[in-house]
Amino acid sequence: MEVGMFQTPFLPPERAPGQVFDWAVDQAITADKVGFSEYWIGEHITLNWEAIPNPELVIAAAARQTNRIKLGPLAHLLPYYHPATLAAQAAWLSHILEGRYQMGVAPGAYPTDAQLRGFEDISNNHKMMTEAVKIMEMVWKGEPFKYQGEFWNAGLPEGDDAHPIRDQRPWGDHMPMAMTGLSPNSPSIRYAGAHGYSPASVFSSNSALIDHFDIYRESAAKAGFAGDRTHHRVVRDVFIADTDAEARKLALDGGMGRAWKEYLLPTYHAFGIAEAMTEGTNLSVSDVTPDFLADNFWIVGSPETVREKFEKWIDGLGGGFGTLLIYSYDYIDNPTPWNESMARLAQEIVPALPTDAFATTGAGA
Repeated sequence: MEVGMFQTPFLPPERAPGQVFDWAVDQAITADKVGFSEYWIGEHITLNWEAIPNPELVIAAAARQTNRIKLGPLAHLLPYYHPATLAAQAAWLSHILEGRYQMGVAPGAYPTDAQLRGFEDISNNHKMMTEAVKIMEMVWKGEPFKYQGEFWNAGLPEGDDAHPIRDQRPWGDHMPMAMTGLSPNSPSIRYAGAHGYSPASVFSSNSALIDHFDIYRESAAKAGFAGDRTHHRVVRDVFIADTDAEARKLALDGGMGRAWKEYLLPTYHAFGIAEAMTEGTNLSVSDVTPDFLADNFWIVGSPETVREKFEKWIDGLGGGFGTLLIYSYDYIDNPTPWNESMARLAQEIVPALPTDAFATTGAGA
């Protein structure tokens, strides 16, 4: 298994844009140094707690300060771009990063992000995403084309000897793509499988995650793609410290606890997702509080405790998966414990897990 980060970012609204930007870039550099394999940056315009409107700015800033880690948006909201422009920019970045660039895509689910662009109805967003991907893939072939679609027109001209057209193919002639999913029977996870993309599941329960494994495997198989768990990314919260008590305090009293209390838990309760989080307990949805999360949902504790929780979790899934992604939170004022937790996860915890825990066999494989 590999380890990566999903920098949404979950930073409180009072953080200035410069603080958000600096934290996102610094976290990419730290992730690269401690051994993370990839670093994804979220994209939203209007959300107070997810305040990065252009992931490419963070990627560009991190490109020359990192050496190994892969960087990418998770995800570009495709209805709000002209796909040919986005395709050309992404291909250019893939060459700058010499293959370390990868792209996440999404239709956009927040009405306020849509309304800013003049969209009063987002019912066509999924169709727009599909057409956008089609156009981007035509651009990335680097061959002349003309396209007239339902939502966009595009084309790559022929050029001539006096005015040659710059090559639009990405590094290695391939653009790695990914999509996120959270809901049961996720259409995004199904779409990812059907198009050969990598899925990234936001964890809510073992049964929901196994459902995502199965959906991805089945849709990939129908389309002739490999759908095993090595392609799957799973997003969870992890905090490691010297003792269980210290890790719990740093999580609950720090940026992780505040983000869940003020932003994520109200959202999960509003959309009916919190109930799934009680799986495996005798508690009800009304019991889903930050204290509940620290004791039952997050993976927090000493290295020994965290290792045991990981082994139990993987056993409950009937096997492993490709990449664990952790969220990033506001530890700007005292980053050392958070950064040390990242290092311990990549250097102590994952390498010490039983190798067969991450086999691609088992339920959903």
